[in-house]
Amino acid sequence: MSKRSYKDAVEHLNSLQSNAAALEAARASGSSRLSEFAIPEMLEYLGRIGYTPKELNALNVIHITGTKGKGSTSAFTDSILRHALPNATIGLYTSPHLVAVRERIRINGTPISEDQFVTLLAFHVFLSLKVDATVLEVGVGGAYDSTNIVPNPIVTGITALGIDHVAVLGRTLEDIAWQKGGIFKEGVPAITVDQPPEGLRVLEERAKELKASSFTVIPLETGLSNVELGLAGAHQAQNASLAIALAQSFLGLPIPAEGGLPKNFITALQKTKWPGRCQTVVDPNRQNVTWYLDGAHTVESLKCCIQWFASPTVGLSQGEPNTIQSGITTQFKLHKLNDDENTFFDHVIFCTNVTYADGKFKGDLTTVAIAEDELAQLKTQHELASAWSSLYPNFPMSRIHVLPSIEHAVKEIETHQSFKSIKVLVAGSLHLVGGVIEATGLSNAAL
Repeated sequence: MSKRSYKDAVEHLNSLQSNAAALEAARASGSSRLSEFAIPEMLEYLGRIGYTPKELNALNVIHITGTKGKGSTSAFTDSILRHALPNATIGLYTSPHLVAVRERIRINGTPISEDQFVTLLAFHVFLSLKVDATVLEVGVGGAYDSTNIVPNPIVTGITALGIDHVAVLGRTLEDIAWQKGGIFKEGVPAITVDQPPEGLRVLEERAKELKASSFTVIPLETGLSNVELGLAGAHQAQNASLAIALAQSFLGLPIPAEGGLPKNFITALQKTKWPGRCQTVVDPNRQNVTWYLDGAHTVESLKCCIQWFASPTVGLSQGEPNTIQSGITTQFKLHKLNDDENTFFDHVIFCTNVTYADGKFKGDLTTVAIAEDELAQLKTQHELASAWSSLYPNFPMSRIHVLPSIEHAVKEIETHQSFKSIKVLVAGSLHLVGGVIEATGLSNAAL
């Protein structure tokens, strides 16, 4: 049998991506049931590597879904369990990755090695290492997601709902809530953060339908008021609250009195790391450059991003020039500043997710989801630039940049290094954030 490398494995994975034509056909059909075949396929593949669904119960799974915040909640939960059970082995499975595919599978906080990834995937890794707990993040949706094959997880959790992946999940919050609630299991506690009424109603119905042992809507944890979370952004308090509830359920701990979080929970929340989410990185290689990285890509998550960035001590400094609209204005009013939202950014850059200037991707970041002609013509980027000009008609056209790659964008930023301070907000997708980390050589500082 020939020996295959990590690079070979990544290339094979990339060949399995749905291409732009398939995704466009899905959008055109309006179907929201495209993923219902994932479960039977996943069960077949599980059998091929020698496992049954029942054996996955040994992983002691905490299953987490939601539209936004599920990765952060998974990271908080993982950190709490590692601090509460210091001698245990904790597995964490998340998606997508930032820079390398193997980031998706972590043991006690550390991504598996390239050698492991060639022959092992998440369930196999965790079963082989006999982990004591597994924090399992859903990829898309829940009901038909390939992670949803564990018969009896220990507890299930749902983060904030929003509109995303409409071709697969449906176009209304009710449709999306139905999909997310599909991870509930008979006899297993179901926990969610507060949701819009229409979403909460569907989740409660799903909990009854699937015979969850309980359905709990958790409020913000009051004990967090004096805790500086390891992940920035006001919205992380909700994710941390859900993580606390999930960990308490898993560990069989009673809900503590008001403000009475265990010390190891507090330490865990303070030490949680999850790159690419409201993350500030001082560039060690470029003078006076600071990167503000957030993978926000939905309306709700972009609002959270702006609330974080357009605030004192982050991207906002009174009297200092910087580089939507209503969000920035609201933040100015909140912090009683007189800045003009039309000049908050000095430059704006719209680029593709292509990593390098030669038109190639880093292997782990390859995507075939966008048609080649669209990439070549920079269709989406020109549309975004036009939308920006409509929002800010007085913004100088010479400061709106449409560029074909992330490396081109980095080079443009480097031309402004003579400024006293350069603050760069990167948002729009985790693929973009990962590409920026790669193209700038920030891996050691950011990951």
